[in-house]
Amino acid sequence: MARKSLRSEGATTPGAPGWVCVGVVTKPKGVRGEVRIKSFTAAPTDIVAYGPLHRGPDGPVVAFELCGNQRDMVTARIAGIGDRNGAEALRGAKLFVPRAALPEVVEDDEYYLTDLVGLAVELADGTAWGTVHALHDFGAGDILEVARTEGETVMLPFTRETVPVVDIAGGRLVIDPLEETSEEISAKDEAE
Repeated sequence: MARKSLRSEGATTPGAPGWVCVGVVTKPKGVRGEVRIKSFTAAPTDIVAYGPLHRGPDGPVVAFELCGNQRDMVTARIAGIGDRNGAEALRGAKLFVPRAALPEVVEDDEYYLTDLVGLAVELADGTAWGTVHALHDFGAGDILEVARTEGETVMLPFTRETVPVVDIAGGRLVIDPLEETSEEISAKDEAE
């Protein structure tokens, strides 16, 4: 079962503390310089609700006007871009806002995914297991990337079954890793 009650505005970006990626330019639309932007906000048009967007953490401000939207995409005209070649040059550009620009979470069981990065990861018995490095969504739900204390990285589904406790105030997540993950880790530990 997926975690239903979490705020998903923004995507996590390792190495950009204090910044949240709220969208990425995917490709041009037409020949007049419009671009398609994949929005990571709950409502795609909210990408402009948090103040000026920056091209990269601490990067220059990107001024643009929304032209339309469908599902998780918006189309926009970016200031200074007037043709398809200019729009093509922006493909892959990530758009950021400062974390402080996001509204505060008021519900107990809601949080921003970006706030999970850096939390300690523990097993149910309190054993230290690693640190949250990033969260990803490759299309089948959120995936938690954990940097293990031994140095390797492990990917876990971010579900209530796998991550039964999220304690933002305590700076930790409690996990119950999948059976095959536990077996793989035990076999690896025995081999060392």
